[in-house]
Amino acid sequence: MCDRRRYTYRRVVLEPDANGLYCPAGGFYVDPWLPVDRAVITHAHTDHARQGCGSYLTVEDGEALLRARMAEEAVVESVPYGASLLIGGVRVSFHPAGHIRGSAQVRIEHAGEIWVFSGDYKLAPDPTCPPFETVRCHTFVTESTFGLPIFRWRDAPDIIAEIEAWWRANREAGRPSLLFAYPLGKAQRILAGVDAAIGPIYTHGAVEKLNAIYKYAGVMLAPTTHVSATDKGDWSGALILAPPSANATPWARRFGNASRALASGWMRIRGARRRRTLDRGFVLSDHADWPALNQAIAASGAGRVLVTHGYRAPLVQWLSEQGRHAESLETHFGETGEEE
Repeated sequence: MCDRRRYTYRRVVLEPDANGLYCPAGGFYVDPWLPVDRAVITHAHTDHARQGCGSYLTVEDGEALLRARMAEEAVVESVPYGASLLIGGVRVSFHPAGHIRGSAQVRIEHAGEIWVFSGDYKLAPDPTCPPFETVRCHTFVTESTFGLPIFRWRDAPDIIAEIEAWWRANREAGRPSLLFAYPLGKAQRILAGVDAAIGPIYTHGAVEKLNAIYKYAGVMLAPTTHVSATDKGDWSGALILAPPSANATPWARRFGNASRALASGWMRIRGARRRRTLDRGFVLSDHADWPALNQAIAASGAGRVLVTHGYRAPLVQWLSEQGRHAESLETHFGETGEEE
């Protein structure tokens, strides 16, 4: 795209204000922090899709998931991946981010200047969504949720095999396996890979609601049974998927002597499992790890990199030491944003 040693950006396409990143030429915000009149949304996680906006534009694959998380009267429009449209004098298109189903990078072109807002992304294969697509640009706005060198992921099939081995061991001991995983994206990724022949799989309502959207879209998931607030039964040998927020609630306590585990990139940090009073931690993330962040940034060809949503300072320092023009872009979501 350009020689990063000599490149200086010519035009500000996105600029931060109190509501988020604003595109003055198009009159819209990308993943606004507060309700705004017109929002362009990368995906349906709540730290990227705020309720109360006047209208939402997202990628077609993510429309149903976004509607499920917005008020019933929300105005939601969508376009397919790769299709471009003009908003004011700005050309906008969505490109796969590989984070979860319906996740997208937003390409914004104005007066010859191209910016890409990555949203959240990963480069690792995921059967529930299209793979990350490199989009060349002048300025790349990258997430850095796991922007430290300690974050390096093993292949997802290896982690799924560890989950299955834990489940089998608990089944043989007559214990339920209560696995906490983020209900949008992470839970479905697990259900797309786990061997349903090991035993029955039950789900919290927050997971089951979103499973239905994935299945309607043709994503193959293991069969599950929803556990309502009043259900009672013999859970021994079962795998039970629930959001992390369900831990230590009456809903979770019904499973008695269940072995409890969490699937998250945060399990890479020493002591994280103990602090959450878990028996096991599985390092499975829907975000790019340190090598993948660097790979995606280099592939973008960007002369300027804005780092947001995570460990910004270490990544900015590293990129600067490599000769890149990198800057930190603060958000309302601290160092880590929302759990994946």
